[in-house]
Amino acid sequence: MRIALFTETFLPKVDGIVTRLCHTVRHLTARGNSVLIVAPQGAPRRFARARVYGIPGLPLPLYPELKLAAPGPAIGRLLSRFRPDVIHVVNPAVLGLGGLYYSQTMGIPLVASYHTHLPKYLKHYGLGFLEGVLWNLLKLGHNLARLNLCTSTAMMQELTAHGIERVHLWQRGVDTELFHPQAASLEMRARLTAGQPERPLLLYVGRLSAEKEVGRIRVLLEQIPQARLAIVGDGPERRSLEQHFAGYDVVFTGYLQGQALAAAFASADLFVFPSRTETLGLVLLEAMAAGCPVIAPRCGGITDVVDSGRNGFLFDPDSDSDFVQATRQLLERADQRQLFRQQARQEAERWSWSAATQQLEGYYRAVIAESGSGKSAGSA
Repeated sequence: MRIALFTETFLPKVDGIVTRLCHTVRHLTARGNSVLIVAPQGAPRRFARARVYGIPGLPLPLYPELKLAAPGPAIGRLLSRFRPDVIHVVNPAVLGLGGLYYSQTMGIPLVASYHTHLPKYLKHYGLGFLEGVLWNLLKLGHNLARLNLCTSTAMMQELTAHGIERVHLWQRGVDTELFHPQAASLEMRARLTAGQPERPLLLYVGRLSAEKEVGRIRVLLEQIPQARLAIVGDGPERRSLEQHFAGYDVVFTGYLQGQALAAAFASADLFVFPSRTETLGLVLLEAMAAGCPVIAPRCGGITDVVDSGRNGFLFDPDSDSDFVQATRQLLERADQRQLFRQQARQEAERWSWSAATQQLEGYYRAVIAESGSGKSAGSA
């Protein structure tokens, strides 16, 4: 197949969406598919045998790591030369409008996928009053697609409730070879604990942005003073978070990748994740693959990943005391924590990127076949 992939975010940005796209493209091209990636300028011109076409963009004022890249006529010429069998738009927003437009004007089957819970982000940036408007815009865009993919059943239900049609599940995936309990490192643990490896180590990995609510973790350090916290990642909130955690035992590492990131996961006692806006939470699967039990809120896509009481604990998303209690229970029960480590790894081993990409190929073939048969999009 020939697949044109439009994405609002790609390399060099580091986040769960980019991770998923990179693994997906690697597996698609390894299986003989031709892939064209249309993304904001800044990415390498080729990735995993796929061509990357960069569109100039401007940093988003509220989130400078993201670029607003407007599509233009050059995209139409590019698609005419590439002749895709299917267009896949990831989080259609600005650049993705080009994918929506040309899929309609050129008669190319369209798949869209939903990865970022933008309506829930708005309140964290003082724009909560626009949530209804954004849902209406998302409905208009997504309902042009023959198929809309979500990465969790919770998000499938929410999109359907807001009038988005033809919603299906795109199964999760994780690199179980890179993220593995054997990646644990005394050197990494010493680094993450600032030379105090004997103390309990809590770990957060992810973007440092308002919607991730990283500052909420401070309550754990207030109530469990023997614990240390390592924050892996970067983003627009880093400076304010460094001030927020001043005086507490916290190490900020910036971004870690590859073996260093795997070692961080495997060397921690617990992975703590306060965000209430997750469509899936790929980073939770990475922690579990490394044998690190998860403490996370019972909401959104997280409930598809964490089996509370088996490979981690889910807490009431609106209760700091529940967050503290769940964390304290696992820190104080070494035997239970060890069991959870084993069961977290077992759960992660069920989800390979190869299987997730084969499922995606099946979806592509279905919409291509449907388009060829002349069926309406509403029959999907």
